[in-house]
Amino acid sequence: MIDVRLITSLHATTVKLWHHQPVQNMHRDFLYLVCEQHKFNFMLWHEEDRARSRDASDSEIASVKRAIDGYNQKRNDAIERLDDALKQLLEDRGITPNPGAKHNSETPGGIIDRLSILALRIFHMQEQADRIDASPEHTSKALSRLDVLYNQHDDLATALAELFNDLRAGRKRLKLYRQMKMYNDPTLNPHLYKRAELSHAA
Repeated sequence: MIDVRLITSLHATTVKLWHHQPVQNMHRDFLYLVCEQHKFNFMLWHEEDRARSRDASDSEIASVKRAIDGYNQKRNDAIERLDDALKQLLEDRGITPNPGAKHNSETPGGIIDRLSILALRIFHMQEQADRIDASPEHTSKALSRLDVLYNQHDDLATALAELFNDLRAGRKRLKLYRQMKMYNDPTLNPHLYKRAELSHAA
């Protein structure tokens, strides 16, 4: 199906590039979807950093919170598009699950999302390990955490590769899940639809 190494390499490479160049998606096909999903995690990560700034004003925090909600919605939508594309890929290749094949507790899109976040954590933890103004204790702690992050990343990448192999062989079925995020939907978030009702009443 998809070479997991292409996904993890894309994550690591773009995290480095986007810290020095505009955020762009130069990929095609399935990797385009991977990069789009990763892009929203990248934007979300840095908005969350801004939200935690002690110097941010109330209005700035409110603006950042709205941006976080927007990126989080786009991130989840992108996870679902990844799973939709993989399901279509299986159907196009005529791959059907074996009788009795079980579904995975986490979809490939969900695992790719977690790998994306780990790539961001690894990049920023490496920044901490490389700080020349930090104490030896800080550097040691950052390096220790990097070891854990790399181990988690390797395990997760292996799990995704195994899932791809199981799906291709029909040993598992791809069951799609939907996040059903409610906070951005003006018909489902009470604070949004009640405000709209009050506006109409006025």
